[in-house]
Amino acid sequence: MGFPVLLLGKRRETSSNMRAALALLLLLTAVRAEHRGRAYVRDKVCLEFKTLGKEDFRTLNIIANSRKFSNATFEEINHLVGEIVSLAESCCADGADPSCYDAGSSALSAKSCSGSSPFPAHPGTAGCCAQEGLEQKLCLAALQHPPQELPRYLQPSNEELCEAFKKDPKDFADRFLHEYASSYSQAPLPVLLGSTRSFLSMVSTCCISAKPTPCFLKEKLERKTLSLLTLMSNRACSRFKAYGKDKVAFSYLTSLAQKMPGASFEDLSPLAEDAAEVFAQCCDSVAEDCMEKKLSEHTAKACGALSARDERIADCCKGKNLMQNYFCISALPAVPGPKLPEAQKPTNEQLCSEEGPRHAKRFLFELARRHTSVPDAFLGKLYDTSNQVRGECCSAKDAPACLDSKRQQMAEELPRFLDKANQLCGQYSKLSFLDFKKRLRESLKQTVQEASPELLEQLVEQRANFASTCCPPNSPPLFCASKVSSELAGACDGGSCLLG
Repeated sequence: MGFPVLLLGKRRETSSNMRAALALLLLLTAVRAEHRGRAYVRDKVCLEFKTLGKEDFRTLNIIANSRKFSNATFEEINHLVGEIVSLAESCCADGADPSCYDAGSSALSAKSCSGSSPFPAHPGTAGCCAQEGLEQKLCLAALQHPPQELPRYLQPSNEELCEAFKKDPKDFADRFLHEYASSYSQAPLPVLLGSTRSFLSMVSTCCISAKPTPCFLKEKLERKTLSLLTLMSNRACSRFKAYGKDKVAFSYLTSLAQKMPGASFEDLSPLAEDAAEVFAQCCDSVAEDCMEKKLSEHTAKACGALSARDERIADCCKGKNLMQNYFCISALPAVPGPKLPEAQKPTNEQLCSEEGPRHAKRFLFELARRHTSVPDAFLGKLYDTSNQVRGECCSAKDAPACLDSKRQQMAEELPRFLDKANQLCGQYSKLSFLDFKKRLRESLKQTVQEASPELLEQLVEQRANFASTCCPPNSPPLFCASKVSSELAGACDGGSCLLG
């Protein structure tokens, strides 16, 4: 048994099949919805089914539904995809009853609502099933799992890949598509499709090669850019979905500030805004090369603006492959900042003016380049707090009094918050993990003197796990945002813990 033709095409090939596939991907996650009428959905699905053929239609359903239900098991996805393909096969045949698709989709909804449903479990299913008719179908079609914040896909060894491939090529392909698409569910659809296609092409080529090892070496080198693009775009789009455009621009800005603490707000802010615009345009786009093309253009701007100012950036920008240059810049670690005077706080008038968000962002930028070990999750907390304060006070009857009160509170908490974050993540980045835990244990012994040995070890493991997850620059945004206040509760000492 071979793979579907679509997945064995050349990596850079642009075909009518590919274009049809990308159009189809807009539909697959809502294949049961009837938002524009029964005939429209049936005709659209049938057009794609006939254009792609059964196997490629099925393959793309696995990708789309694994993205949508990223925590579902392979068996659950397999059941759902089987039903969708069967529905299309029956109802798109020549001479099929026009009511076939409507009746079949109603049966799918009923099956989803049964107590023994084999489809992906979702806590919102019961609420949808309390509705009837079209509303129920629309509700069920809109369900989706939150993305996996830490991708779980681990590529097996070459030998393990070939063993599974030779045992059952079709099952191997299906399981890989499910695992990979659910792990990188926020990567743009064209990137994900291209990456899975090139991977399966590599496996099918190398596992029947007379010399598999050099074959894999060559193929992995060829797909390095696409593999990294999948990883990086998944991270960027996960952050974009969690943060929104403005906060993503802030996140990108502070990341650049900590790599280049000598650069000014005016130097870096336009690049951060440009990066946020790339993600806004490309994360949900089905244009084949949107992410690669726009990120390459962004990288050219960054290299042009920053190479003369920073030797490390200049080194990254020497390559001819702009995507590789982008990955290089992204991987640069933060460096200690220059000795700078205390950051100037914006006035009450500035905070509540039309330019208030920019004044607040500039102040947080100045904090970031003075505390380069404080990572995104902690700076994001400050960003949210800043917006909360402006929202509460600038609309208050006595805005100056409100802001002065918040300033006093923040003046007490902010230095402790920054020092705690800087110390924790600074030590994590400088020390080996074992030495980091040893230093953590010694510190906690001093601060929690009454703790039993068992409780002390529990606190060490908890804080170490938090640091290993949330101190790196590409930390999962939602998970870490929820952990910051609780893990640094000691920095608040009974206060508001940065207002929230």
